[in-house]
Amino acid sequence: MQNFLRTLAYNREEGGETVRSAAETFRLRQAHCLEATLLAAAILEHQGYPPLIINMDSIDHLCHAIFIFKTRTGWGAVARSREPGLHGREPGFRSIRDLVWSYFDPFIDKTGRITGYVQLNLDESGTDWRFSKRNLWKLEKFLVYTKHIPLRSSDERYQKFFRRYRKQGSLLDGSRWW
Repeated sequence: MQNFLRTLAYNREEGGETVRSAAETFRLRQAHCLEATLLAAAILEHQGYPPLIINMDSIDHLCHAIFIFKTRTGWGAVARSREPGLHGREPGFRSIRDLVWSYFDPFIDKTGRITGYVQLNLDESGTDWRFSKRNLWKLEKFLVYTKHIPLRSSDERYQKFFRRYRKQGSLLDGSRWW
């Protein structure tokens, strides 16, 4: 699934903001993180995975969404982003919190720092996230306005990775599966 998401063009929303359903994303072969998450959820639910996602909130209000799943080896994720370090994770995390922490360092850029997260079931959003032909603004509000669990980090850790980002750019090291 992760390899398939990488084949999709990144939706930079040049014609205006979008929140496309899984079907529209598949048809257009273009996705930002939330749209890719919806597509992954729609496809993987046929393999028995519930449509669970994580929405990570940032200090700059640029959220990141990922599809999450659990196997016998732990929690993993499937995701799409402009930054490869924010793509999916192999299932091996013992908790959702540990999985979210794996995104903290690569999330740091000029303005980004994860401040909280929430786990949600897409079926509880009250939207037709699988097949709608219209933008899913209600789903976006569901993600943004649901109470997030704070993710507290030290300023020292943040500053260390912020300095590294300013010096060398993206924190992707190339050794991970995503």
